[in-house]
Amino acid sequence: MPTQAKGWGTEAADQPLRPMTFERRDLRPDDVAIQITYAGICHSDLHTARNDWGGTIYPNIPGHEIVGRVTAIGDEVTRHRVGDLVAVGCMVDSCMSCDQCLSGWEVFCREGMVGTYNGVDRHDGSITKGGYTDHVVVRDHFVLKVPDGMDEARVAPLLCAGITTYSPLRQYNVGPGTKMAVIGLGGLGHMGVKLGAALGAHVTMITTTPSKGEDARALGAHDVIVSTDAVQMEAAATRFDFILNTIPVSHEIDGYLQLLGRSGRMVIVGALLQMPGFVGANLIFWNRAVGGSAIGGIPETQEMLDLCAKEGIYPEVELIAMDEVNDAYERLLRNDVRYRFVIDMARGL
Repeated sequence: MPTQAKGWGTEAADQPLRPMTFERRDLRPDDVAIQITYAGICHSDLHTARNDWGGTIYPNIPGHEIVGRVTAIGDEVTRHRVGDLVAVGCMVDSCMSCDQCLSGWEVFCREGMVGTYNGVDRHDGSITKGGYTDHVVVRDHFVLKVPDGMDEARVAPLLCAGITTYSPLRQYNVGPGTKMAVIGLGGLGHMGVKLGAALGAHVTMITTTPSKGEDARALGAHDVIVSTDAVQMEAAATRFDFILNTIPVSHEIDGYLQLLGRSGRMVIVGALLQMPGFVGANLIFWNRAVGGSAIGGIPETQEMLDLCAKEGIYPEVELIAMDEVNDAYERLLRNDVRYRFVIDMARGL
């Protein structure tokens, strides 16, 4: 039978989040039911709730950084057991038969992956509702195992900020000997620093804010460059093999391209809207390239969680109660968090 769920969502772009009740589907044979204990807050949640990107279907219940305990499994599920600590990220289904799905890149499913919220269920056409809720039902393939011993309260942001920054590092073989820079010290940037350092790269933080230099070093950065300092930027010309660009808004990249050495690559993971043009010569000379990267697939996400467990890597988080979510959204807009909010579902739901 379907179950009654409670959570927080919004009815319109100009409305705050508020308590809501709705139905979760009964378990299909390959489903896992999860009692949610912690849910991370991502900038994407805010943008979707407020329809900043268009296409939001209301009522909307955000949340795609989910941690919790398995409470029930479908008849065909063998990977998970009741009581397991598990996690769910940005997607909850895909066709599982196209070339992308079969190669572990479900995010690029030819038929379109199903988002954890604001997506359309492949079977019944219902609109998916996210992790700002007491429980969720998810296809078992898209449920990740949280390794034993991890701090449950700090895992959730790894399911978005963690994999978003880990995936490009793995794709472009960042590791020992790599001279890597991270642009922007926020929710994504601070994970880029931690993961890059854990993989053995020499990591430099590039920021517009001199006061963030101390934070960057505490997170694992070896060096800091203040991008508004022309002397520092000129001195760093052609220094880097790889730049992870986490700036979340449209911005000029020519100045940063100058920092790439021969065959260097900049990967953009933060800005989703139209970017300004750049000078072609900044790519042609020194054989530079600019690319993008989305979240990884399920195998890569599990790999990331296993690495974080082994190396003790966690995002820096601030725990809040569910009924503090609207204040958290306003603080996100002011960049007033170091560096991710996590909702403790035991408080204020």
